[in-house]
Amino acid sequence: MQMTSARGHVLLIAGDRAMRRRTAQVTPSANLSALSVLPVPLLLGSPVPADLVHLDGVRDQNTLLVRLRTAAATPGPLMVYLTGRLTVDRKGKDLYLASVGTTAVTARYSALPWTWLQTELRDRPAGATTVVVDLVADRGAWARLGGTHGLPAVNGDTYGVVSPPDFPGGDGVTTYTRCLIEALRNTSDRPSPRQLHALTLAAARVPPGTLVLPSTPEIEHHASPRPASGAGATSTAASAPVPEPTATVPLPTPSPTAASPEAGVRRFLPGQQKRKGQGQGQDPVRTPHPDAATGKRPETATGKHPGTAPLAPSVERPVAGAEMVTQRQPHPPTAPQGAPEKPLPADAAQQGPGPQQDPRPVIWAVAQAGRHAEAAEMAAAWEQYALQQYGHDSPQATQWTEIRAELARIANRWTFATQLWIAATRTRLAHQPPDSTEVLYGAGAAHYCWTEIEDPEDARACGPELVDLLRNLPTLDPRHLDVAQRRLDELRATAENPMP
Repeated sequence: MQMTSARGHVLLIAGDRAMRRRTAQVTPSANLSALSVLPVPLLLGSPVPADLVHLDGVRDQNTLLVRLRTAAATPGPLMVYLTGRLTVDRKGKDLYLASVGTTAVTARYSALPWTWLQTELRDRPAGATTVVVDLVADRGAWARLGGTHGLPAVNGDTYGVVSPPDFPGGDGVTTYTRCLIEALRNTSDRPSPRQLHALTLAAARVPPGTLVLPSTPEIEHHASPRPASGAGATSTAASAPVPEPTATVPLPTPSPTAASPEAGVRRFLPGQQKRKGQGQGQDPVRTPHPDAATGKRPETATGKHPGTAPLAPSVERPVAGAEMVTQRQPHPPTAPQGAPEKPLPADAAQQGPGPQQDPRPVIWAVAQAGRHAEAAEMAAAWEQYALQQYGHDSPQATQWTEIRAELARIANRWTFATQLWIAATRTRLAHQPPDSTEVLYGAGAAHYCWTEIEDPEDARACGPELVDLLRNLPTLDPRHLDVAQRRLDELRATAENPMP
């Protein structure tokens, strides 16, 4: 989608949950909440101003049709995201995205027919439409998919996965959507939809037999070969290992003189380059590019508390059972320096003594390789240097605090990440207006990390400070404060009245 002038549109639709043995295989509301953390231009893959519409748990077919028709009529780029249970009608002929309570008998009157997507999108300009699906098929739909070798084609590029009925699933955000979000947040330049799908599949461990749409050259490059199950679709093999994605941040070129990765890392600590001429005159060692990120992948979405997911300042949180249209954005939002979409702020690197190489890519690569403690130590050293050189309230020191917060998030240290984001945002709030992008983004990041804290005691400890911060941001979406206050009240009530 390379259109640059016409207004764009993002339509996110969450259908019914798919259940297996009382376990949720897919929780559509959690997927939508997780996607809402991302800025609209990042979702759309275009910088044009765009509208965002959430349809979470809508049961009225007319509402679904009107919103789909409105989205299809937009002149600019369009992204449609569908998640939930895929089903069929009683005759087993047509596919539907089930609404809450949909059965085979009521599908024709309560669910979203796939044929509506085909009809409404058929007049869209070529290359302007992307459809992303993260679905779980029930047994009737899975049999229907087997007969047609995939979802019926629509006038647009269709990417995603349809998991089989026996997919075990789990609470929170599904693997494909979680890895999709990670791929968007961790790439310096927004990849094309085809490349984004390939990166997502390379990181996700989709269940055996999953229908993958479509099979692309990039997918074959990033993932193990999978047997084809039909035109435009592949089904994953049970025994095919899927490698982790490589680091997406460019690193210095490896040098043949590098003695060890640790030696290269030490070079990027503050003050090390100042002494590089004191040795034997050898070229400074460089950190080799890791072959793959072997560390534990962080959950970027609301896996632990999907009902209390925070929002990015630029979008509103979907309300279950109702439709919601976000504000029209006259200008696309930009992520602040140090925000998760751009993990390491640009200016924070120019703090060391004398001319030197940017330490941020090396720190990021070390973290992506699973060496979280080492990455955190390096960032803390640079933060201390910034504090000594520029002062406690300086932008340079604040940026490094935000870097440490992001590194803590990657390492799943949610409590520490929450504390750092709160501290950095309070520092910014002391010198910047409360409606500035950096302040609002930091508050949203703190709220997001807080919802991921599983230990009730830790969550209670961080909650009051977070709520106090949110209260001081009048231009932030008020639902941030409402959701945070509600969860804090629940945590306090649980502490006062523990379960027997």
